[in-house]
Amino acid sequence: MREIFAGLPWWVKWVAVPVIALVVFGGLIATVVGFVIGLLFKALIFVALVGGLIYIVRKFMGNSSSRSDW
Repeated sequence: MREIFAGLPWWVKWVAVPVIALVVFGGLIATVVGFVIGLLFKALIFVALVGGLIYIVRKFMGNSSSRSDW
């Protein structure tokens, strides 16, 4: 592979090849990035909801129950 790229100008290696790769695999890359961002967003929402639930339960339970029950 190095022998193929050795005789080519720098702009072919650093501009043309990445642009062709983005055109060919752009949809796949966008799908994967969108899936990862969506998963992280859902995980963040899950953590926020569980944290809010724990806060509400502890606030309304008050000091009536012992913490050693956990």
